[in-house]
Amino acid sequence: MFERLLARLSGRQVGTDRFGNTYYESRQDYRAYGRKRRWVIYAGKAEPSSVPPEWHGWLHHTTDAPLPEGKRHPWMIEHRPNPTGTAAAYRPQGHDYVGGRRQRTAGDYEAWTPGS
Repeated sequence: MFERLLARLSGRQVGTDRFGNTYYESRQDYRAYGRKRRWVIYAGKAEPSSVPPEWHGWLHHTTDAPLPEGKRHPWMIEHRPNPTGTAAAYRPQGHDYVGGRRQRTAGDYEAWTPGS
């Protein structure tokens, strides 16, 4: 709530994306920065990977204006949040959370034990 108020006072709203994220640009150039600052206020949880490519380029000063949202093709998948650290994260065979068993290899190793 406080962030939105501060954003409205120090910047101007440039637009929103299809996820509901709101994008702002500072009203004045920052002296040390040499250009206007740009930032995003996320619609929900702060998830940087939810910034679409059209806005990503604008945020990083690659383009002067946000690109128009392109046509969505049937083969394009919708954004999924980064699953790292969750139950949906990738775990290869042999991972402790997947049973801890892996296939034996030809020159399988012997675990080191202290004092051996």
